[in-house]
Amino acid sequence: MIQMKTFLKVIDNSGALVVECINVMGRRSVAAVGDEIVCSVKKAKPPTTSAQVSGPSQKLKKGDVARALVVRQRKEIRRLDGSYISFDDNAVVMLNKQGQPIGNRVLGPIARECRQKRWGKIVAMAPRVI
Repeated sequence: MIQMKTFLKVIDNSGALVVECINVMGRRSVAAVGDEIVCSVKKAKPPTTSAQVSGPSQKLKKGDVARALVVRQRKEIRRLDGSYISFDDNAVVMLNKQGQPIGNRVLGPIARECRQKRWGKIVAMAPRVI
């Protein structure tokens, strides 16, 4: 159950570390696993300097506004078989305006409901689907 002002952990390599939900896409006031939200980046990785040639600069920085997909939530989720699942944290994967993931790696498990809601590209990047 993600609503406005909720802080979430970012589990991809887009450059953001912590984001705050500022809007839920659609006509609802709360988001669940597999729903899209609009976030503001509150904490990001420090930018790389020109002396460091370790790789490309980070895509998101503090203050940026971007969309995100909720992949884990603390509130339990009821599945069709009657079981419940909950996670230790609220986590998202950052998306661009076209709905494609910004990062190219997902760090940590994601919920199976993402596959059922047609987010196959993100499910393919995840190391584990629970």
